[in-house]
Amino acid sequence: MAVLWLVLLAALPGFFLGVFLQAVWEHWRTTRIPAALQRPARFRALHCIILYTMAVGNIFEKLRICSMPRFVRFLQDKLTIKKNPEVVVTDLHFGTIPVRLFQPKASTSSPRRGILFYHGGGPVFGSLDSYHNLCSFLARETDSVVLSVGYRMLPEHHYPVIFTDCLNASIHFLKALKTYGVDPSKVVACGESVGGGMVALIMQALVGRTDLPQIRAQVLIYPMVQAINFQLPSFQQNQNVPFLPLDFMITCTCKYLTIDLSWKEAMLKGACIPPGFWKKYGKWLSSDNLPRRFRSKVQQPETPAPFNEAAYLETKHIFDVENAPIIADDEVIAQLPEAFLVSCEMDILRDDTLLYKKRLEDQGVRVTWYHVEDGFHGCIVLFDKKFFSFPCSVSLANAVISYIKGI
Repeated sequence: MAVLWLVLLAALPGFFLGVFLQAVWEHWRTTRIPAALQRPARFRALHCIILYTMAVGNIFEKLRICSMPRFVRFLQDKLTIKKNPEVVVTDLHFGTIPVRLFQPKASTSSPRRGILFYHGGGPVFGSLDSYHNLCSFLARETDSVVLSVGYRMLPEHHYPVIFTDCLNASIHFLKALKTYGVDPSKVVACGESVGGGMVALIMQALVGRTDLPQIRAQVLIYPMVQAINFQLPSFQQNQNVPFLPLDFMITCTCKYLTIDLSWKEAMLKGACIPPGFWKKYGKWLSSDNLPRRFRSKVQQPETPAPFNEAAYLETKHIFDVENAPIIADDEVIAQLPEAFLVSCEMDILRDDTLLYKKRLEDQGVRVTWYHVEDGFHGCIVLFDKKFFSFPCSVSLANAVISYIKGI
């Protein structure tokens, strides 16, 4: 038996090397690296590491050691958290929801600005720890009190837990602003990726709440605001660009919404979209609303496939406003606070941002738009990762800081 264990241990390095080589092959086989991307070699290296980590996580999941999302989040959380001597960090729970409070250490004679932050990573990756450095940076550079919300995720938790956790934590914070030394007239909601989508949803949910302080501004960093039209130019152009390829995005969406993966193709082709729905909401979801330079000349026709009622019945919750804030009523959109919207050229969610920008502007909401020509999905969280940082990561983080300081 001892010999068998020794053989197994000796074989492990070769096994994991094989998994890594498979990840590298998968990268070269499926990934497109845009020409405009700076530091492409580093980008490729980082993507190979992520693919390798996910592959090992999938192996552990099949062996019932732990789920792939849990394994990846475990490794993410082991990344170095920079202790900032100028910021006091406190871990709290609002009920069952873990949150992290970042407060500038310097004394002040007046209440500070407050920032509600919802991290990215969707229902799979991301955590309070993996976004710790970004939130600490926001607190220090803007002299603000930052509350980061650690919403629950897959595989244990499904729709609508992300929204309800973020909403409940936000309401709790807004009711206790004086406790944290926050000026009620200077609260900003900020989120990245799915967190940006949560900003849109929560701003809409709080419309008309006279019992709470009004949010001063919203910052949406390449937000996901719909899972209905996957035929937009950015989905077609960037479907194989890290770090959010289309197949991975729709797989995560299906798992969170408890939609069987067999309906992925119907969702991609729009076969689940009822003709009446597209007739009513196509004006907000169509690429016709995009600036001309973002419309691809070689784009496939943006026409939903023939309607499949079975597909609709299995996926119909994607048409709820809680999953598609872009289709909220005009009366709600018109009451939203001013917005700072970030889009990245090499991101499949680029057109989501552009469509929501137009949606807001059409209803008279003031919008500041920041487009990152060399940006990709998830770039902001790499702003301090040294070798794996990119020029767009730093410039985007500074742009967000500049906007918030102007509030």
